[in-house]
Amino acid sequence: MAEVNWTAFIIFVLLFAFITWLGFAAAQWRKGDLDLLHEWGLGGRRFGTLITWFLIGGDIYTAYTFVAVPALAFGAGAIAFFAVPYAILIYPILFLPFPRLWRVCHKHRYITAGDFVRGRFGNRWLALAVAVTGIVATMPYIALQLVGLQVVIAGLGISGAGYTGDLPLIIAFIILAAFTYSSGLRAPASIAIVKDLLIYATAFVAVIAIPIQMGGFGNIFAKVPPAKLLLAVPGPHTTGAYSVYATLVLGSAFALFLYPHSITGILAASSGRAVRRNAAMLPGYTFMLGLLALMGFFAIASGVEHLPEYAAGFKQFKNNFAVPALFLHSFPSWFVGIAFAAIGIGALVPAAIMSIAAANLYTRNIHREFINSNPTDKEEAQMAKWVSLIVKLGALLFIIFVPTQYAIYLQLLGGILIIQTVPSVMLGVYTRWFNDWALLVGWLVGTVAGSWMFVAAHLSPNYPLAIAGHTFPGYTALYTVILNLIVTVVLTPIFDAMRGERAPADATVAADYLA
Repeated sequence: MAEVNWTAFIIFVLLFAFITWLGFAAAQWRKGDLDLLHEWGLGGRRFGTLITWFLIGGDIYTAYTFVAVPALAFGAGAIAFFAVPYAILIYPILFLPFPRLWRVCHKHRYITAGDFVRGRFGNRWLALAVAVTGIVATMPYIALQLVGLQVVIAGLGISGAGYTGDLPLIIAFIILAAFTYSSGLRAPASIAIVKDLLIYATAFVAVIAIPIQMGGFGNIFAKVPPAKLLLAVPGPHTTGAYSVYATLVLGSAFALFLYPHSITGILAASSGRAVRRNAAMLPGYTFMLGLLALMGFFAIASGVEHLPEYAAGFKQFKNNFAVPALFLHSFPSWFVGIAFAAIGIGALVPAAIMSIAAANLYTRNIHREFINSNPTDKEEAQMAKWVSLIVKLGALLFIIFVPTQYAIYLQLLGGILIIQTVPSVMLGVYTRWFNDWALLVGWLVGTVAGSWMFVAAHLSPNYPLAIAGHTFPGYTALYTVILNLIVTVVLTPIFDAMRGERAPADATVAADYLA
């Protein structure tokens, strides 16, 4: 076992103890009846602009973001900065359709995207497809939050073989499971405030102090290999890295707010106005994301990969150990403890929201729709609480018993799958023109094609699309959602003609979507 950094470890534990207390105390915050699903799973829909800002930000900017974005810059270079324009594009997307989604869900007391699709298109199988897609896309995302926690625990010097090495992760899981069960969405909402303040402080200190230590940004960039500073110039008859970068930006932007945890954060807001205000305020997080990406270049310039004291960490976690090694190399132990706690808490907040979102989907769109159609309010909320525990346990077992790389592969596939709900959810808030069965077939075609392209590209989310002798490498999610839309548009008039009339009826009316 590596030598434990006791100063950092004690600070880490103290901050974790504080957020554990906060998670349990949150049950009394804006107190509501937690035997009601909308109180447990959406915080009673009472979060104002500021709390929603922290909640959605804590939802999106996760522990794995803090670790993986710099790791991508460290390993692959400039392509990692796709995260910055992508994070800018998501906010106009948030501003336009999602206040409308909030309004109709508030009016009809919908709790999930599946609820909305069920009411809008009247097809429980389409709602089931949306629910299953959301759960499948979310599960590996939860596992990756535990990966981020695992990396910083190893950075503290807490390691070992078998159950000894997994014990800190198991303890963190028990804490997460307990306060999520008891407090619902209120727990991650309150903890997100602490988490975001810690991450902002850590990022700003790092981006100022490390360049000073290393002789300035000019010296840092001089030590980064030129091939990592720019995208590779495409060869003949291909758009190369340029189309990969552009499609990653656009496809990721359309996919992000379709994830169940993102929609849960939106629906927990107190008003559509709070959602719109957050679309204007959330770009503040994008600035931080650019700083995090720069840390990958800081790690390259610092040479931490070649220092023997970090060899074990890089061997176990590969590029994901770049940020922990950089902080251990650059800062005193007390600050390392704060930074690692920020990352660790950044794992618990999104993992809690993701497990709640998955539980809401199962409870409303699978269990209630197909197993018990008339539960009491208490039975419904209790089912969601149990499912949230099962989801977290599944993520924990996956990380303990399955190589981490498989969680990464599944998360990449999840992005390809979740974007297939664009027509039914994102476009559904604007139009009921689409035929419900055409939407289901389009979803199926996009899902099957996306999965096949992912496998054909050797488990990469980027597929080399060949057209007329030219190759356009790009993000599979964007290519397949276009295919999905084409199939849906072509089949809609055909299916309408076959059925003769639109049935069943739309449970919503135009006024439901307006302020």
